[in-house]
Amino acid sequence: MADRGEPDPIFSHPRLAAVHDPLDPDRSDLDAYAAILVDELGARSLLDVGCGTGTFAIRMAGEGLAVTGVDPAVASIDVARGKSGAEGVTWVAGPVEAVEARGFDAATMTANVAQVFVDEAEWRSALVAIRDRLRPGGTLVLESRRPERRAWEEWTRERTQQVVDVPHEGPVEGWVQVTEVDERASGGPIVRFDSPTVFHRDGVRIDSASTLRFRSREAIESSLAAAGLEVVDVRDAPDRPGREWVLLVRRPGGPSA
Repeated sequence: MADRGEPDPIFSHPRLAAVHDPLDPDRSDLDAYAAILVDELGARSLLDVGCGTGTFAIRMAGEGLAVTGVDPAVASIDVARGKSGAEGVTWVAGPVEAVEARGFDAATMTANVAQVFVDEAEWRSALVAIRDRLRPGGTLVLESRRPERRAWEEWTRERTQQVVDVPHEGPVEGWVQVTEVDERASGGPIVRFDSPTVFHRDGVRIDSASTLRFRSREAIESSLAAAGLEVVDVRDAPDRPGREWVLLVRRPGGPSA
């Protein structure tokens, strides 16, 4: 979950946070980030923004990095703290501004965390906070969906519905359904969608509404520049070619990581 205002229930409701990983078990998307941090940047410290249930933060701590994971969703942080290897990560429940440490070699915004910042002022504030916590020459790595691919058109109940047998919960059903698309929004379309979750064991249904902004590449690069960050590289997400941008962005004033 991203670092802004009130987190969506799908990340902040304790029962939903507890089943997040079983409902989204394939995290091969993180392989590219691990390779960038370790092989390309040689990073020794990491600020994982929107760390959610901690999958990537714990993985990178296991690689020997000093990792801080930050997320405003307390329930997700609680799940992260209960995982094996969690003791190797410093967990912060709150916005980026709540992180006191400075001088990180790298920061990450995986899983399209950048798109959760719909309001431009909040987006810029988050970028400035990340910049201030990087060392000079430190690198932010983030991803965002390419709006021209119109990924939201695939977010229907028919295409996304699944039922997963979760330990201690039994069958859990979930799906995604778009409720509104504003393609006239400046900077890129704004997409609103629901993510209902049904616990078959007791019939409880918990609804969660979310909003994402699909920024154009021009809008992303402009906002990064306005926050005092330099775009070093823009590449395809290797597991989603043509669908996602992965941007490497540097805080000026020092050597690369």
